[in-house]
Amino acid sequence: MTITIDQDTCTGCAVCTDVCQAGVIRPEQDGRPAVRDDVVGACIGCGHCEAYCPTGALLMRPAGASAPLAADTTLPPERLATYFMSRRSVRHYQPGPVPRERIEALLEVARFAPSGGNGQPVEWLVVHDPEQVRTIAGIVIDWMRGLSVGDHPMSGRYAGLVAAWDGGRDVICRGAPHLLIPHVPAGNPIAPTDAVIALTHVDLVAPAFGLGTCWAGFVAMASWTYAPLREYLSLPAGREPAYAMMLGRPRYTPARIPERRPLRVTWMERGEAEEK
Repeated sequence: MTITIDQDTCTGCAVCTDVCQAGVIRPEQDGRPAVRDDVVGACIGCGHCEAYCPTGALLMRPAGASAPLAADTTLPPERLATYFMSRRSVRHYQPGPVPRERIEALLEVARFAPSGGNGQPVEWLVVHDPEQVRTIAGIVIDWMRGLSVGDHPMSGRYAGLVAAWDGGRDVICRGAPHLLIPHVPAGNPIAPTDAVIALTHVDLVAPAFGLGTCWAGFVAMASWTYAPLREYLSLPAGREPAYAMMLGRPRYTPARIPERRPLRVTWMERGEAEEK
């Protein structure tokens, strides 16, 4: 990673030295920032220095061209809260595929999700063919059949889902035209959480793209252990599926925000817990 500072446009505000968590940028005796060559290898490429520079004097390379932000990028909290609270798990989809360009635009937002140490380990498998989604749902049902006849703690639930499938209902992928499967390096203990964070970004932003999602937990669980499904997904060597999500255009539009359980918060103040 190369960090350059344009001294002609740098005002010496030293914000970059404050936000650099790795200590790669430090103030010189005159107070102006400089890159520490002896520790530049510790840079994780988080981009805080470039993001917070008010004059654009600091640039990181290799990286794409940074986009300047408008003076005010905030949204009214009430409007943003309503948007988040109106999010629904979509289990009824319109027929027909979503264009690849729209899905890529959605995943582009998730590319900026936080990750441990800015490792950015998440890559994506997009199952775009609805018939392949249906095939995956069938493989998951086969996995459930084997677990529904023993003493597995979910055997009763799986037996009911298998019966529904045999009766003609897609209770696994709910007729969604697409599946998103984030995958991460095998053996990385932090990466699965990074993938769930990225998938949450997709989940929350999707309605703004006219799309709906639903967390495909049964697909995810089968993908972790069931060899036939892992073989069908054919992920690159050394990569593991982290979760799965259904995606498509929702058939219905929510008109209300249903109530949830009351908020429960425990405050820690002066060493004592006060539950509100």
